[in-house]
Amino acid sequence: MSVATPTTETTEPDAAPQLPPASQVYLARSRVEIVEFFRQKEALVFTLIFPSLLLLIFGAVLNYDIAPGLTFVQYFMAGMVASGVLASGFQNLAITIAIERSEGRLKRLSGTPMPKSAYFVGKVVQVVVVGVATIALLMVVGVVVYGVDLPATAEKWMTLVWVTLLGLAACSLLGIAFSSAIKNGKSAPAIVTPIALVLQFISGVFFVFTDLPSWMQSIAAIFPLKWLTQGMRAAFLPDSFAVREAAGSFELGTVALVLGAWTIAGMVLSILVFRWRDRADG
Repeated sequence: MSVATPTTETTEPDAAPQLPPASQVYLARSRVEIVEFFRQKEALVFTLIFPSLLLLIFGAVLNYDIAPGLTFVQYFMAGMVASGVLASGFQNLAITIAIERSEGRLKRLSGTPMPKSAYFVGKVVQVVVVGVATIALLMVVGVVVYGVDLPATAEKWMTLVWVTLLGLAACSLLGIAFSSAIKNGKSAPAIVTPIALVLQFISGVFFVFTDLPSWMQSIAAIFPLKWLTQGMRAAFLPDSFAVREAAGSFELGTVALVLGAWTIAGMVLSILVFRWRDRADG
């Protein structure tokens, strides 16, 4: 008589769910950021549409020649493109990240399996999409309504591209870093918007830069918008206008160096000061 020996079944613990590849996570997060932006009416108006509205208004009021064959609208176009880059990067991120932090969204995201880098990749992709859309809309309005000339040569188009990309990088990183200096999301627009407006007034956006007081020019030269605007003038204005610049040229090498330096500074500051939690959370 044989005695059956009991058998024990061993079950392996359920395997941990596998995260999708990083590229898929980045793509999904980027899609979320873009959709969220275009669903926010305030952001859509003040970031994407507002520069074109200013071009329409100022172009109608100040349509005069500032140099032989060069209208103020053509000059203002370069400044508005630079302002669109500033709005898409610095203003957009400084305000929205501060709001998301106050609402606890960053805290919740930091506790998910999603790589934290995906959040920043999504924001950068959103900035690029919004920035390109803003510039495209400005060009359409400028050409259709005021007959603004677009960059005349392949070299000037290349200047427009690299100045835009470097400007978006610098402004985005500075916006990410500055968001941590804002106490709460409610105060973000009231803090960020005046800073952007002051920079626009002293950086040659609303006025010919060399017509500003020398002390104002010196202050503006510290910040990236002055150089971003100057780079855009190199793209949109004829080469003959270069003698009207403060240094007698568009100084594209200096533009690249200054914007590059601000990009590095923004990256370092973002790493050092960025917070996932609101100050009230400790």
